[in-house]
Amino acid sequence: MDIHQKHENLKQYLSELESVAVAFSGGVDSTFLLKTAHDILGDRAIAVTARSCSFPERELREAAAFCGKENIEHVVCDSEELEIDGFSKNPVNRCYLCKNELFSKIWGIARERGIANVAEGSNMDDNGDYRPGLIAVQEQGVKSPLRRAELAKAEIRALSRELGLPTWDKQSFACLSSRFPYGEEITAERLIMVDQAEQVLLDLGLRQVRVRHHGDSARIETDEDGFSRLTDRKTRETLYRQFREIGFAYVSLDLLGYRTGSMNETLSGL
Repeated sequence: MDIHQKHENLKQYLSELESVAVAFSGGVDSTFLLKTAHDILGDRAIAVTARSCSFPERELREAAAFCGKENIEHVVCDSEELEIDGFSKNPVNRCYLCKNELFSKIWGIARERGIANVAEGSNMDDNGDYRPGLIAVQEQGVKSPLRRAELAKAEIRALSRELGLPTWDKQSFACLSSRFPYGEEITAERLIMVDQAEQVLLDLGLRQVRVRHHGDSARIETDEDGFSRLTDRKTRETLYRQFREIGFAYVSLDLLGYRTGSMNETLSGL
Protein backbone atom coordinates (compact mmCIF):
# COMPACT_ATOMS: atom_id res chain seq x y z
CA MET A 1 0.00 0.00 0.00
CA ASP A 2 1.25 3.50 -0.86
CA ILE A 3 2.47 5.46 2.19
CA HIS A 4 0.15 8.35 1.38
CA GLN A 5 -2.81 5.98 1.44
CA LYS A 6 -1.57 4.72 4.80
CA HIS A 7 -1.43 8.33 5.96
CA GLU A 8 -4.99 8.88 4.84
CA ASN A 9 -6.04 5.72 6.67
CA LEU A 10 -4.34 7.05 9.79
CA LYS A 11 -6.19 10.34 9.53
CA GLN A 12 -9.51 8.55 9.08
CA TYR A 13 -8.87 6.35 12.11
CA LEU A 14 -7.92 9.32 14.28
CA SER A 15 -11.05 11.19 13.24
CA GLU A 16 -13.10 8.21 14.42
CA LEU A 17 -11.46 8.38 17.85
CA GLU A 18 -12.90 11.89 18.33
CA SER A 19 -10.46 12.79 21.14
CA VAL A 20 -7.08 11.42 22.17
CA ALA A 21 -4.24 11.87 24.66
CA VAL A 22 -0.97 10.96 22.93
CA ALA A 23 1.89 9.51 24.97
CA PHE A 24 4.49 11.95 23.68
CA SER A 25 8.24 11.43 23.99
CA GLY A 26 9.27 13.89 21.29
CA GLY A 27 10.70 11.10 19.15
CA VAL A 28 10.11 10.40 15.47
CA ASP A 29 7.00 8.28 15.89
CA SER A 30 5.13 10.09 18.65
CA THR A 31 5.82 13.48 17.04
CA PHE A 32 4.36 12.33 13.74
CA LEU A 33 1.37 10.78 15.51
CA LEU A 34 0.75 13.88 17.63
CA LYS A 35 1.04 16.24 14.66
CA THR A 36 -1.41 14.19 12.61
CA ALA A 37 -3.83 13.82 15.53
CA HIS A 38 -3.77 17.56 16.22
CA ASP A 39 -4.26 18.40 12.54
CA ILE A 40 -7.37 16.20 12.51
CA LEU A 41 -8.79 16.72 16.01
CA GLY A 42 -7.51 20.16 16.99
CA ASP A 43 -7.80 20.85 20.73
CA ARG A 44 -9.29 17.38 21.22
CA ALA A 45 -5.77 16.00 20.81
CA ILE A 46 -3.36 16.61 23.69
CA ALA A 47 0.18 15.48 24.46
CA VAL A 48 1.29 13.84 27.71
CA THR A 49 4.98 13.46 28.53
CA ALA A 50 6.34 11.58 31.53
CA ARG A 51 9.19 13.21 33.44
CA SER A 52 11.62 10.82 35.14
CA CYS A 53 15.33 10.24 35.66
CA SER A 54 15.35 7.80 32.71
CA PHE A 55 14.16 10.55 30.34
CA PRO A 56 16.89 13.12 29.57
CA GLU A 57 16.08 16.76 30.20
CA ARG A 58 17.10 17.62 26.62
CA GLU A 59 14.34 15.34 25.31
CA LEU A 60 11.77 16.95 27.60
CA ARG A 61 12.79 20.41 26.41
CA GLU A 62 12.43 19.37 22.78
CA ALA A 63 8.99 17.87 23.43
CA ALA A 64 7.82 21.04 25.15
CA ALA A 65 9.24 23.25 22.39
CA PHE A 66 7.40 21.28 19.71
CA CYS A 67 4.07 21.52 21.50
CA GLY A 68 4.57 25.22 22.07
CA LYS A 69 5.33 25.81 18.39
CA GLU A 70 2.30 23.78 17.27
CA ASN A 71 0.02 25.24 19.96
CA ILE A 72 -0.75 21.77 21.36
CA GLU A 73 -1.76 21.33 25.00
CA HIS A 74 1.17 19.62 26.69
CA VAL A 75 0.81 17.94 30.06
CA VAL A 76 3.97 16.83 31.87
CA CYS A 77 3.43 14.24 34.59
CA ASP A 78 5.90 12.72 37.03
CA SER A 79 6.29 9.00 36.50
CA GLU A 80 9.35 7.82 38.39
CA GLU A 81 10.01 4.25 37.30
CA LEU A 82 12.44 3.56 40.15
CA GLU A 83 9.52 3.84 42.58
CA ILE A 84 7.65 1.01 40.85
CA ASP A 85 7.90 -2.22 42.83
CA GLY A 86 10.53 -4.47 41.25
CA PHE A 87 11.56 -2.10 38.47
CA SER A 88 15.03 -1.25 39.78
CA LYS A 89 15.93 -4.97 39.76
CA ASN A 90 15.65 -4.75 35.98
CA PRO A 91 13.60 -7.87 35.26
CA VAL A 92 12.91 -8.96 31.68
CA ASN A 93 9.42 -7.43 31.94
CA ARG A 94 10.82 -4.08 33.06
CA CYS A 95 9.23 -2.26 30.13
CA TYR A 96 5.83 -3.73 30.99
CA LEU A 97 6.07 -2.43 34.56
CA CYS A 98 6.97 1.04 33.29
CA LYS A 99 4.34 1.25 30.56
CA ASN A 100 1.63 -0.10 32.83
CA GLU A 101 2.32 2.68 35.32
CA LEU A 102 2.66 5.33 32.61
CA PHE A 103 -0.57 4.49 30.80
CA SER A 104 -2.47 4.41 34.09
CA LYS A 105 -1.37 8.00 34.70
CA ILE A 106 -2.15 9.11 31.16
CA TRP A 107 -5.63 7.58 31.41
CA GLY A 108 -6.17 9.58 34.60
CA ILE A 109 -5.15 12.80 32.84
CA ALA A 110 -7.35 11.96 29.85
CA ARG A 111 -10.42 11.31 31.99
CA GLU A 112 -9.91 14.57 33.90
CA ARG A 113 -10.07 16.42 30.57
CA GLY A 114 -12.88 14.42 29.04
CA ILE A 115 -10.57 12.76 26.51
CA ALA A 116 -11.97 9.44 25.31
CA ASN A 117 -8.79 7.66 24.16
CA VAL A 118 -5.10 7.20 24.89
CA ALA A 119 -2.68 6.49 22.02
CA GLU A 120 0.98 5.57 21.72
CA GLY A 121 3.45 5.63 18.85
CA SER A 122 4.65 2.09 18.21
CA ASN A 123 5.01 1.21 14.52
CA MET A 124 5.17 -1.94 12.43
CA ASP A 125 8.90 -2.37 13.07
CA ASP A 126 8.14 -2.82 16.78
CA ASN A 127 6.33 -6.08 16.03
CA GLY A 128 9.60 -7.92 15.39
CA ASP A 129 11.41 -7.51 18.72
CA TYR A 130 10.80 -8.42 22.34
CA ARG A 131 8.44 -5.62 23.44
CA PRO A 132 6.77 -6.39 26.79
CA GLY A 133 5.49 -2.82 26.89
CA LEU A 134 3.04 -3.71 24.12
CA ILE A 135 1.32 -6.09 26.55
CA ALA A 136 0.51 -3.10 28.74
CA VAL A 137 -0.78 -1.30 25.64
CA GLN A 138 -3.19 -4.13 24.98
CA GLU A 139 -4.27 -4.63 28.59
CA GLN A 140 -5.02 -0.95 29.13
CA GLY A 141 -6.92 -0.43 25.90
CA VAL A 142 -4.37 2.04 24.54
CA LYS A 143 -4.62 2.70 20.82
CA SER A 144 -1.68 2.16 18.42
CA PRO A 145 -2.72 4.20 15.37
CA LEU A 146 0.58 3.87 13.50
CA ARG A 147 0.47 0.09 13.67
CA ARG A 148 -3.21 0.20 12.81
CA ALA A 149 -2.28 2.10 9.63
CA GLU A 150 0.57 -0.40 8.99
CA LEU A 151 3.21 2.34 8.96
CA ALA A 152 6.86 1.37 9.33
CA LYS A 153 9.66 3.57 10.65
CA ALA A 154 11.08 4.50 7.25
CA GLU A 155 7.62 5.49 6.03
CA ILE A 156 7.03 7.63 9.12
CA ARG A 157 10.33 9.42 8.51
CA ALA A 158 9.42 10.03 4.87
CA LEU A 159 5.99 11.43 5.75
CA SER A 160 7.49 13.51 8.57
CA ARG A 161 9.89 15.05 6.10
CA GLU A 162 7.02 15.95 3.77
CA LEU A 163 5.25 17.59 6.70
CA GLY A 164 8.36 19.57 7.62
CA LEU A 165 8.66 17.98 11.05
CA PRO A 166 12.05 18.57 12.71
CA THR A 167 12.15 14.96 13.86
CA TRP A 168 12.12 13.35 10.40
CA ASP A 169 15.83 12.50 10.68
CA LYS A 170 16.15 12.50 14.45
CA GLN A 171 18.16 9.65 15.89
CA SER A 172 16.21 6.82 17.48
CA PHE A 173 15.93 7.03 21.24
CA ALA A 174 14.79 4.72 24.00
CA CYS A 175 14.57 5.40 27.72
CA LEU A 176 17.87 5.26 29.57
CA SER A 177 16.77 2.19 31.53
CA SER A 178 17.23 0.17 28.35
CA ARG A 179 21.01 0.64 28.64
CA PHE A 180 21.38 -2.00 31.37
CA PRO A 181 21.62 -5.80 31.00
CA TYR A 182 18.60 -7.55 32.49
CA GLY A 183 19.25 -8.31 36.14
CA GLU A 184 21.70 -5.43 36.65
CA GLU A 185 20.26 -3.00 39.17
CA ILE A 186 19.11 0.36 37.85
CA THR A 187 19.74 3.34 40.12
CA ALA A 188 19.38 7.07 39.72
CA GLU A 189 23.16 7.46 39.91
CA ARG A 190 23.75 4.94 37.12
CA LEU A 191 21.09 6.58 34.93
CA ILE A 192 22.86 9.90 35.38
CA MET A 193 26.15 8.28 34.33
CA VAL A 194 24.60 6.95 31.13
CA ASP A 195 22.92 10.28 30.38
CA GLN A 196 26.15 12.22 30.88
CA ALA A 197 28.16 9.74 28.78
CA GLU A 198 25.71 9.91 25.88
CA GLN A 199 25.74 13.70 26.08
CA VAL A 200 29.53 13.61 25.72
CA LEU A 201 29.14 11.62 22.50
CA LEU A 202 26.44 13.92 21.18
CA ASP A 203 28.63 16.93 21.94
CA LEU A 204 31.38 15.30 19.86
CA GLY A 205 29.01 15.33 16.91
CA LEU A 206 27.87 11.71 16.96
CA ARG A 207 24.17 11.33 16.13
CA GLN A 208 23.11 7.74 16.79
CA VAL A 209 24.52 6.52 20.08
CA ARG A 210 23.88 4.18 22.97
CA VAL A 211 26.06 3.81 26.06
CA ARG A 212 25.39 0.38 27.54
CA HIS A 213 26.17 0.14 31.25
CA HIS A 214 28.03 -3.02 32.31
CA GLY A 215 29.12 -2.51 35.92
CA ASP A 216 32.21 -0.32 35.78
CA SER A 217 32.39 -0.58 31.98
CA ALA A 218 30.71 1.49 29.26
CA ARG A 219 30.03 -0.14 25.88
CA ILE A 220 29.46 2.39 23.11
CA GLU A 221 27.17 1.60 20.19
CA THR A 222 27.18 4.04 17.27
CA ASP A 223 26.57 4.17 13.52
CA GLU A 224 29.14 4.14 10.70
CA ASP A 225 29.64 7.90 10.88
CA GLY A 226 30.26 7.59 14.61
CA PHE A 227 32.84 4.86 14.00
CA SER A 228 34.65 7.17 11.59
CA ARG A 229 34.76 9.97 14.13
CA LEU A 230 36.16 7.64 16.79
CA THR A 231 39.09 6.45 14.67
CA ASP A 232 40.98 9.59 15.67
CA ARG A 233 43.29 8.75 18.55
CA LYS A 234 43.07 12.19 20.18
CA THR A 235 39.28 12.00 20.14
CA ARG A 236 39.37 8.55 21.77
CA GLU A 237 41.76 9.70 24.48
CA THR A 238 39.59 12.72 25.27
CA LEU A 239 36.51 10.52 25.32
CA TYR A 240 38.17 8.05 27.68
CA ARG A 241 39.14 10.80 30.14
CA GLN A 242 35.62 12.20 30.13
CA PHE A 243 34.07 8.78 30.71
CA ARG A 244 36.51 8.21 33.60
CA GLU A 245 35.40 11.49 35.14
CA ILE A 246 31.80 10.32 34.87
CA GLY A 247 32.68 7.14 36.78
CA PHE A 248 33.46 4.42 34.23
CA ALA A 249 36.70 2.46 34.65
CA TYR A 250 36.65 0.96 31.16
CA VAL A 251 35.30 2.13 27.80
CA SER A 252 34.75 -0.10 24.76
CA LEU A 253 33.34 0.29 21.25
CA ASP A 254 30.85 -2.35 20.12
CA LEU A 255 32.08 -3.78 16.81
CA LEU A 256 28.56 -4.39 15.50
CA GLY A 257 27.59 -0.78 16.15
CA TYR A 258 24.20 0.65 17.03
CA ARG A 259 21.17 -1.62 16.83
CA THR A 260 17.81 -1.56 18.56
CA GLY A 261 17.17 -4.12 21.27
CA SER A 262 20.78 -5.23 21.63
CA MET A 263 20.16 -6.02 25.30
CA ASN A 264 17.61 -8.61 24.16
CA GLU A 265 20.29 -10.61 22.33
CA THR A 266 21.06 -12.59 25.48
CA LEU A 267 17.43 -13.63 25.94
CA SER A 268 16.17 -16.99 24.74
CA GLY A 269 12.85 -18.73 24.64
CA LEU A 270 10.86 -15.49 24.56
